[in-house]
Amino acid sequence: MPDVLSNNLFFVKEHVGMFKAASNFDIFDPESGDTWMECREEGLGLFTKIFRFTKYKTMTPFNIIIRDTQGNQLIRVSRGVSFFLSKVTVFDENDEVIGGFKQKFFSIGGAFNVLDAKDKPVCALKGKWTGWDFRFLLEDNQLAHVSKKWAGMGKELFTSADNYMLEISDSVPEGHPSRKLIVAAVMCIDLVLKE
Repeated sequence: MPDVLSNNLFFVKEHVGMFKAASNFDIFDPESGDTWMECREEGLGLFTKIFRFTKYKTMTPFNIIIRDTQGNQLIRVSRGVSFFLSKVTVFDENDEVIGGFKQKFFSIGGAFNVLDAKDKPVCALKGKWTGWDFRFLLEDNQLAHVSKKWAGMGKELFTSADNYMLEISDSVPEGHPSRKLIVAAVMCIDLVLKE
């Protein structure tokens, strides 16, 4: 597993632009400001681009590739057209399925089941409807947390609703596939629950 995914703190910043159909993000070291990963939505079809500017935006398919700064694929997050609840698939650097997410029915604030490659639950992602606060939970243990609040060096960058912090617990071992699933899920929060 690439070293960058063994870190516990990730600052995620979405590219902002007028009339942009694709969702693009950069992931930074929150302390130094160095870019660690680039997340790009590639290969959007014409109809997908058109529907991104309508009320059907959250139903459109997406395919986000997360790469290191050398351009190597680390993770790919993909979903087809979604009519009701989202089912997202996550692939590793070799385009092999490592898991996915299934949106929960009638969740207040938004929720996903995070699944491994055999569709077995790894943890649950639960959010609050009052704002940008999401937790990855395995029973009562918090594996990771995504929020707008950050007291570190990057806090002055939090001027837009498109920036947030991911904090992965020390209890998630380095090299464990759940780290990739957690990083991938952050893209799903933005594309599925918060758009």
